[in-house]
Amino acid sequence: MHQQKRPLSIIIGLSVALLWSTSWVLIKYGLKDIPALPFAGIRNSIATLCLLPFLFLQKRRTDRPLSRRLWLRLVALGLLLYAGTQGALFLALAYLPAITVNLFWSFTTIVVALLGLILLHEQQTILQWVGIAISIVGALLYFYPVVVQSNQLIGVGISAIGLLTNAGAAIVGRSINRSKEISPVVVTTISMAIGSALLLPIGIWLQGFPVISSTGWLIIIWLAVVNTAIAFTIWNYVLRVLSATEASMINNTITVWIPVLAVLFLNETLTFRQIAALILVGVGTLVVQIRRISRKKRVEAID
Repeated sequence: MHQQKRPLSIIIGLSVALLWSTSWVLIKYGLKDIPALPFAGIRNSIATLCLLPFLFLQKRRTDRPLSRRLWLRLVALGLLLYAGTQGALFLALAYLPAITVNLFWSFTTIVVALLGLILLHEQQTILQWVGIAISIVGALLYFYPVVVQSNQLIGVGISAIGLLTNAGAAIVGRSINRSKEISPVVVTTISMAIGSALLLPIGIWLQGFPVISSTGWLIIIWLAVVNTAIAFTIWNYVLRVLSATEASMINNTITVWIPVLAVLFLNETLTFRQIAALILVGVGTLVVQIRRISRKKRVEAID
């Protein structure tokens, strides 16, 4: 049955990846009038409210209470992913072009691999090191010659912080989902609620509660309802059909969609050198990611 559904699931998965990529364009438009941190906090808070019915539905199917260890991990995921990473993403997009921020974010897989080597003593394969080297060469090619304006240095620093929190969130999220104690809907809703509960008041405290136009509210609601709640629900369906490798490759297309959309809708530009650099970064990241998934499958098969 899954084999019959696979082609449709691939098409749906690619559509979700494209939909998620449009978030960057909408965020850039919204940032013209809405301060970054309140923008991110309000968006995630509304998305949490949209996901609450799914959370209650899941809770009705199981009465098992969450363990203290699991709660700590969910809190860590909420702080890293929704407060740290989402806050950094919106702030970085306020200072840098979407294409540049996308390049930073594409290194998440590389940082996760290096953190695994340092913290978890996970040995990387030769092919993974080749993938890391390819990505680094691509990044150097993209930024060469290094010319960063003073007002963009803040964006670079914020992007670096966001990259680290995103990588940390990936590790924590992987540990939670690997245990299969709770469904992805519960993981997302609880962690998003925790992150939003921190990000929104901090954002309002630092940047004030914004006066949002009708267009701004439309952008926020679309991002929260369509690009988050609905897209997440559809993606969960896709994950039931596709293999981890297929899902990873589809998710990786975001790094391609974002530059294309940025050029089409944000008037950002790309030289042939930068296009080649983005391709190198994408290939290197994919090599590292696929090798990790293949190794994980072998471990699970042994277990």
